[in-house]
Amino acid sequence: MGHQGGRGERQISSVFLGIFAVMAVTGWAVWTGYSTSTGLAVFLFVTSAWIVSLCLHEYAHARTALHSGDLSVGAKGYLTLNPLKYTHALLSIVLPVIFVIMGGLGLPGGAVYIERDRIQGRWKHSLISAAGPLTNVAFAVVCTAPFWLNALDGVPMAFRFALAFLALLQVSAAILNFLPVPGLDGYGIIEPWLSYRIRREVAPLAPFGLIAVFALLWIPEVNGYFFDVVRNLLSTLGVSDLETFCGRDLYRFWQDTNGFCAAPQG
Repeated sequence: MGHQGGRGERQISSVFLGIFAVMAVTGWAVWTGYSTSTGLAVFLFVTSAWIVSLCLHEYAHARTALHSGDLSVGAKGYLTLNPLKYTHALLSIVLPVIFVIMGGLGLPGGAVYIERDRIQGRWKHSLISAAGPLTNVAFAVVCTAPFWLNALDGVPMAFRFALAFLALLQVSAAILNFLPVPGLDGYGIIEPWLSYRIRREVAPLAPFGLIAVFALLWIPEVNGYFFDVVRNLLSTLGVSDLETFCGRDLYRFWQDTNGFCAAPQG
């Protein structure tokens, strides 16, 4: 069987390690104030951390599928954390990064192809779909931990703002992913429990689900309501609007905002 194909199928790819290294180095640069441009360092740190989270999201889908019976995920390269191995690298990585740069929205990517006919049991199918957004939830918990643990003493302001903005991306991605919309993970969670007739009728809509959600978010009232939910969740985790605003402000370093959030070190 394909999964006997050697350690290479599960060896962490150099592409992922490179992205992780960028995250580590730029995170250090933000923390120490080593970079001459704090904004550029924040941009690189948050973008690379966001790509790392996208890779882990897709890995979680694949790993859960592997343990549920789809042994083909190894041969497809999904267990290497290499974003270039996804069915749609454009959908999984490029578009979500563009949306972050454009508007600070954690748009779910998506595209590891799971051979669902190899998997028996509705709970397994639901868990495979849930594994991805649960990774975003875990990432959000880690990013916000210094805030809700009141452990911010000694954390440089720029790093604090960067974490706040990264948390905003993870929370928004988790909420969007859990929406029961065809094509998103939320629908994948409930799909196994729906009748065959409903599943068959809804299937053609799957490619358009994400587009529909994105179109709805262009409506100011919907966008406002969505970000109110995100902000309220972040607030309960100890992250203030000011911190996420300043994180986004530093991230978009190419915009001259008169230095309102120019973060002093220390």
